[in-house]
Amino acid sequence: MPRTIWSGAISFGLVTVPVNVVSATEDHSIRFHQYHLQDMGRVRVRKFCETEDREVPGDEIGKGYQLTKEQVIPISDDELGSLPLPTAKAIEIEAFVPLQSVDPIRIGEGYYLQPTGQVAAKPYKLLRQALSRSAKVAVAKYAWSGRERLGLLRVRDDVIVLHAMRWPDEIRDPTELLPPPVELSDDEIDSALALMDTMTREDLKGEEFRDTYTEALQQIIEAKRENRELPAAPEPAEPSGQVVDLMAALQESVQKAKTARGEDADIHDLPKTKKTTAKKKTAAKTTGRKPRRSA
Repeated sequence: MPRTIWSGAISFGLVTVPVNVVSATEDHSIRFHQYHLQDMGRVRVRKFCETEDREVPGDEIGKGYQLTKEQVIPISDDELGSLPLPTAKAIEIEAFVPLQSVDPIRIGEGYYLQPTGQVAAKPYKLLRQALSRSAKVAVAKYAWSGRERLGLLRVRDDVIVLHAMRWPDEIRDPTELLPPPVELSDDEIDSALALMDTMTREDLKGEEFRDTYTEALQQIIEAKRENRELPAAPEPAEPSGQVVDLMAALQESVQKAKTARGEDADIHDLPKTKKTTAKKKTAAKTTGRKPRRSA
């Protein structure tokens, strides 16, 4: 059972739901420590006081805000825990909105909200079913780790999930990252949509959605432990150095996607290139042209 990160209550109008917050995700990444390569001794980071030039134990370390170069304002954990905020011990629901109205870039880590005891069972179920039937999500405020945050509440497998959200001013303007203006033909767009169709699926289950990086690291660690030869890395494809024909690349991608899924690799249903279409239009105009009358 994951440990409780935070305890408080969901405030829904005059309804209060006592909850415990637990992490909804697990990190399975392989972690590395730093070692001295000469003798493989563990290298650790030690904390030194700049004024006394000595190592400081953890019980002598606290937080502080540097007001000026010479003045630091100490802030204790107790003071952070008793901030004069209504959200200090509550997740205050501010509004309900359609999920599609929330930009996904603002949505962060997810946490499960666990009802605390029998007293929370009924109001918890009430909020959960109201969210499910309305097809909306709740936007709330809460305070963790010395700052007020914005959150999104939704339902997953009969459990209420709290997602951390970023404030609007925390999202950078991407305008300067846009590419220079280019022209796209309808055929190119249609071909891209055809490629999307061949790659569309109903879920994210399958071999292609596994962490191959961690698996490769595990293979290296196991090989070194047993003094075996390391697994060979695949040879990277060499760049051709030529300008890619976008339509040809799209058509080839569709063919490969269909072949990989065991489907008919015929791509004749793809839009024709502009050049071919133009030729057909010219031929049609030539065929259908009436002879000019003489004066």
